[in-house]
Amino acid sequence: MFAKLKEKLGSFKKKIGETIDRKAETKSSAEGVPQETSEETEREPAKATEKKKKIGIVTKAKTLILEREIVLDEKDLEEPLWDLEMALLESDVALPVAESIIGAIKEELVGVHRKIKADTTDIVETALRNALLSVMTKEMFDFDEFIADAPKPVNITFVGVNGTGKTTTIAKVAARLRDNGHSVVIASGDTFRAGATEQIEKHAERLGVKLIKHQYGGDPAAVVYDAVQHATAQHRDVVLADTAGRLHTNVNLMDQLKKMCRVAPPDLVIFVDEAVAGNDAVERAREFNEAVPIGGNILTKVDMDSKGGTAISIAHVTGKPVLFLGIGQSYGDLKKFDAEWYVDQLF
Repeated sequence: MFAKLKEKLGSFKKKIGETIDRKAETKSSAEGVPQETSEETEREPAKATEKKKKIGIVTKAKTLILEREIVLDEKDLEEPLWDLEMALLESDVALPVAESIIGAIKEELVGVHRKIKADTTDIVETALRNALLSVMTKEMFDFDEFIADAPKPVNITFVGVNGTGKTTTIAKVAARLRDNGHSVVIASGDTFRAGATEQIEKHAERLGVKLIKHQYGGDPAAVVYDAVQHATAQHRDVVLADTAGRLHTNVNLMDQLKKMCRVAPPDLVIFVDEAVAGNDAVERAREFNEAVPIGGNILTKVDMDSKGGTAISIAHVTGKPVLFLGIGQSYGDLKKFDAEWYVDQLF
């Protein structure tokens, strides 16, 4: 996962590390490097020669200024930060998010006294990690705690565009809830796509959960309403409502979605899209959020994503957290989102 972004972040770390090394070396030279006296050199010429061979320029600089400080200015970081911003954009990080990351790195590194110890890239990695975490942890909440604390039944509606794995994701969430001891009802609210009900019905049978369905072409709002009524009567914990995939530009289907949310108001709307869609997924999430306010995001096909920018961007742009990552095809391949884990994968 994220091979391209890993490579670009590694390149940035190396560049800034080299800049720190050069600055440390310059500082050391300016302040004067302690030299052996001629008398000492005459006494132990072989030892002095051997020492010079062992100590390289950078190693010598680091040794001489151990526990001393340098200060980075904007000029030191200007070129590497520009390269990093371009790298982030190429990795599907949205422009405002890339700018926020660059701003956070500047704030942490510029004008701050830094003690030089061993590996100077550690300083850079810490700044990078903090910057990435700052944009990825916006409005975080724990899905499991939400389900446990919310009045029952909890009505969750899943929205998104065609072909992103929304129906399979609903089955994965149903499996997770079931395994955590919650009773689940699935509402087949996609009455628009031929075969949609049959697809979700197979998942429901495999998982042993109740499916509420109507005929093809029926009113999806009525399906979700009936599912909530059934869950209430049967004391079920959670209703998971599938909906037809749609683009935000399809006015009729977006109006239909708004009607569903009026007839059976959801406790949580989850936007589902694929990580490999990059900035398209981020833009679609923003548009859906304006039409039907979403409460969280799930990204599918993360295991196929070489760039990694979607998860970094989507929470920042929508103001709503990533809840889960789809990392495979089986029901267990749904990973609860952890920003610390995600950043660890990048390093």
